[in-house]
Amino acid sequence: MIKQLLSYIYPIIISKKKSVVNGTLEVTWNNGELVLDSKNTNYSYGSLQRILRKGLKYIGYDRIKSYKSVLVLGVAGGSVIKTLLNEIKFSGKITGVEIDTEVIKLANKYFKINELPQVEIVNQDAFEFILKTTTTYDLIIIDIFQDTKMPNFLFEEFFINKVNNHLNTNGFILFNTMVISEDDKLRNQKYKSTFSLDYSIRMYPKIEEHNEIFTIKKLR
Repeated sequence: MIKQLLSYIYPIIISKKKSVVNGTLEVTWNNGELVLDSKNTNYSYGSLQRILRKGLKYIGYDRIKSYKSVLVLGVAGGSVIKTLLNEIKFSGKITGVEIDTEVIKLANKYFKINELPQVEIVNQDAFEFILKTTTTYDLIIIDIFQDTKMPNFLFEEFFINKVNNHLNTNGFILFNTMVISEDDKLRNQKYKSTFSLDYSIRMYPKIEEHNEIFTIKKLR
């Protein structure tokens, strides 16, 4: 409690781990909240939760509440899962895919993700999971970073098509990207152009300065 109160004055690190996948991971009390950060960016809670919350609001809380299944590619500390459960009151099944075992350990210890009965966490690479799964989903959230970098496969047409195949009609993809350079802007424009008229796609730039969100609805 004392650390939590002091965090309104200055951040207090309570755990610092090395990860093969993500480098340095820190759990910190910051303004009264526990957050998970990498070396250069917020991974869960804090600004990232605000970013994904905005994306969910763009889709519509009432619509999401009516869904039965959600896939989260890139769980980190599980802040978007907590938004789905605590704010939207989503009652369906949530499957989270997270490649980093150290992240899962921190998510379980400090954010109690393993105590949520309707949530299943799969320790697997997102690309591999999408290739192997036969399940379809009403909402797919893509939030995959290695510090400030995004894996190239996220923007490749093969992966995009595989994700689309696992999305139910009238379902949404919420894709969080980071735009720092002109190359990132061009990358996102190219990503947008891969979708056919079977999809309605919107871009929301400059969310928390460097993030750009896509909401993509499958029309048929």
